[in-house]
Amino acid sequence: MSTALRQIQRPLVVASGRAHPELAQDVAKELGVDLLPVSAYDFANTETYVRFSESIRGADIFLLQSHTAPINQWIMEHLLMVDAAKRASAHTITAVAPFLGYARQDKKGRGREPISARLMTDMLATAGADRLMSVDLHTAQIQGFFDGPVDHLWAMPILVDYVRTRVDVDNVTVVSPDAGRIRVAEIWASKLGGGPLAFVHKTRDVTRPNQAVANRVVGDVEGKDCVLVDDLIDTGGTIAEAVKVIMAAGARSVTVAATHGVLSGPAPQRLADCGATEIVVTDTLPIEASKRFESLTVLSIAPLIATAIKEVFTDGSVTSLFDGNA
Repeated sequence: MSTALRQIQRPLVVASGRAHPELAQDVAKELGVDLLPVSAYDFANTETYVRFSESIRGADIFLLQSHTAPINQWIMEHLLMVDAAKRASAHTITAVAPFLGYARQDKKGRGREPISARLMTDMLATAGADRLMSVDLHTAQIQGFFDGPVDHLWAMPILVDYVRTRVDVDNVTVVSPDAGRIRVAEIWASKLGGGPLAFVHKTRDVTRPNQAVANRVVGDVEGKDCVLVDDLIDTGGTIAEAVKVIMAAGARSVTVAATHGVLSGPAPQRLADCGATEIVVTDTLPIEASKRFESLTVLSIAPLIATAIKEVFTDGSVTSLFDGNA
């Protein structure tokens, strides 16, 4: 363990649910600590049971659970872990959700709808979480839903460092998948040398989930190595169609970079066939072998999460990890 961590008298504890244990192991390894043993199983009626196998009294505990499918099961397990930590007299409880479930449902698009992202943060707070840590929330406003500190981590530095080695930075156009993410594309462009921007004009029927139509590219992509950036890829339909539209507009190549590889249903096949040179995601979510394909690259998010945990534990600055912008 590093000198900075040894100087802290209260213990640093990292525990994981069953959704993505490989990521938790990588985070613990980066921190130089062992994962807290956790007993977790399901009863015959599918109720979940969790128990920490060692004392955590007075500890600063970081409970890591990425909300992957079956998402409601893993959210419930996360809540139970938080409640168990509270009842075990942990000093502070940080819910670490690299991918926060329901984050896309962050507003009312029509009447009589819930704001599910707000409900998620309310449940974590009610269970006993003092702090929330997540990576690339769907919108920054979700930070205001949680009544306590929120560490909103950006995967961009990891993605940019990799993509920079894969494209000609003197010939790059950064493309946003829609007009709403232009600001993110601007930051990407500045980090890749200040090249031009473009965005894909698309239409979406709010009554039909996971479906959008990419119509045309707004901006100059002809002859360019395009980097299409987004926060997540779910069924892959929108991204695959955007790649095809960009290539039809004369782009030399398209590299897709996204933080969260949800990759539901037909996504792997759609992405493999869309014509992109490379699809780059991080491992905020587990991506099993059956979902992997030749042009997919998965980068480790563990160093970023571990560094953020260390900064929180040592009363450092998480914002400083992102040039003061997080």
